[in-house]
Amino acid sequence: MTTVPLDDAGPVDDHEDFADADRGFIASLDPPRITTVDGWLVWDADRHAFLAGNCPDTADEGLWRQGRLVSRQGLYEVTDGIFQARGLDLSNMTLIEGDHGVLVVDPLLSTETAAAALELYRKHRGDRPVTGLIYTHAHADHFGGARGVLPSGHPPVPVLAPAGFRDSAVGEQLYTGPAMARRAVYMYGTQLPAGPDGQIGCGLGTLPSAGTRSFVPPTVDITRTGQEEIVDGVRLVFQLTPGADAPAAMNFAAPTHRALCTAENAVHTMHSVLTLRGAVVRDTRRWAHYLNEALALFGADTEVAFASHHWPTWGNARIRRLLAGQRDLYAFLHDQTLRLLNEGRTGPEIAEELRLPPGLARLWAHHGYYGSLSHNVKAIYQRYLGWFDGNPAHLWEHPPTEQARRYVETLGGVEATVDAGKRYAAAGDLRFAATLLNHAVFAAPDNLRARRELATVYERLGHGCENGTWRNYYLTGAMELRGTRAAARPDTTGPDAPAPDLVRARSVDQLLDSLAIRVDGPRAWHKHLTLDLYLADEDRTWHLTLSNGALTHLSTPGTPTADSRPDLTLTLTKPQLRELLGGRVPTAVTHEGEPGAALHELLDLLSAPDPNFPIVTP
Repeated sequence: MTTVPLDDAGPVDDHEDFADADRGFIASLDPPRITTVDGWLVWDADRHAFLAGNCPDTADEGLWRQGRLVSRQGLYEVTDGIFQARGLDLSNMTLIEGDHGVLVVDPLLSTETAAAALELYRKHRGDRPVTGLIYTHAHADHFGGARGVLPSGHPPVPVLAPAGFRDSAVGEQLYTGPAMARRAVYMYGTQLPAGPDGQIGCGLGTLPSAGTRSFVPPTVDITRTGQEEIVDGVRLVFQLTPGADAPAAMNFAAPTHRALCTAENAVHTMHSVLTLRGAVVRDTRRWAHYLNEALALFGADTEVAFASHHWPTWGNARIRRLLAGQRDLYAFLHDQTLRLLNEGRTGPEIAEELRLPPGLARLWAHHGYYGSLSHNVKAIYQRYLGWFDGNPAHLWEHPPTEQARRYVETLGGVEATVDAGKRYAAAGDLRFAATLLNHAVFAAPDNLRARRELATVYERLGHGCENGTWRNYYLTGAMELRGTRAAARPDTTGPDAPAPDLVRARSVDQLLDSLAIRVDGPRAWHKHLTLDLYLADEDRTWHLTLSNGALTHLSTPGTPTADSRPDLTLTLTKPQLRELLGGRVPTAVTHEGEPGAALHELLDLLSAPDPNFPIVTP
């Protein structure tokens, strides 16, 4: 591994980060509020202005410090020809000036914030056209605002993305979108009031914007490390990093600028190996390898490193320390978790025992403001061994509500359980107090005393968290226990609704997968249906079979064969299929067979996800 000394990185109370966060400042967004054309509030950059004050007793000092850093907003010069809009969404938008216009890197989450960021840039750098778009990885806060910089009707420009980007971007929201959206409300604290007692950020930024999501498909795939592309005269050298922060991801260098974009692979916090909203577990072994590879590929010639979150790092020695420190961080988490699991420790036991070495722990960039050591260790354990820890007692436990009833009965009833929880809370053991009081709530969800005491414990736990997402989770849980529902989507027809561009980008197979996961299996156990869908615009037939509660499909080129005898054959186009799956029967669809019976029987077997399912109550 490339060796870079870490012992001269500076004391933990240094102010280097604040100097870096302010360096190159050009102008703030003024006024600081961004709205839709209909007046919907998308972003308020002053929402976290209170962070300029001193840290209160209701917040961890490190998280408060991180909040002060990420709440800075405006246009910044990174180096000659490279600029960033920061603090205008959860993520950063980077702008690289070319021969004839400007390349946009990671156009934020919402079209409104992306458009405002581009307007701020043009106000100070001239009305340069967008001549290229780059996605570093397939998370929505790095592509959702694409139509804000490339509106419909914009002349075609190269859109660069890592291999597998489209499937990864579409698939994450396709399969688990409703569950992730509900949990994201907790994770980011989007429904909490911002303030010293409430939401103070999430470690990566303050919070996600609430605007219109979009998707512009890539036109140029980056398929290998070392691939070079010239876009509007700007030479770019890419490094693929799949499986680190995202299934489809990449870093890139701009050699002429002596600049390196580390995407979300090296930022100023310990990242999450498994986010609290849920996702595929990330591969920390490969993550460390990619950072080591970046050091070898770009370390000697880089003078500024910038990322898709946080602030840049200047100076070759400091950049090499950042990359090496983050490399060692993920390598240590991976290797020590595996060492201890091979000694028989379980995930929770390893998480309780493991500590970072002093050389890593004293650096701000390794603190758990977004990811946490505890959660990351459990995620690494899960990646290799799954949820089961090998103890037969945990092989077939009761689900939470049934388990809670039995615990409460053993403890002498709900009131006795609440009393015990209060005693542990008073003694400072908030973790076990939360366990007992959670049992009381799940055994008797209408018991207001149990809910009130658990909310108080959650609030105390949240106020003590260094990790922003943990704090948001605890405080949102407390809010819901006190009777205020944190809705996943306040208005499903508003700007936070699913992006039509993203829906259009789904392949036919993905569209049919989205249908299959909505089939109510028990209701469909005894049904047997076959449907052929011939999509004229793709000249391909999809054969659907419903049997034993499972809807499966395969496709063949051309029209249905003569020996195919489905209950129903439909001839339509992909846009008409989207209409059909959205619950509308499109016009001009030809059919063979009786469409009413077979089609309506299938549609009647579909269930609708609940975007606001309960989390802290049964």
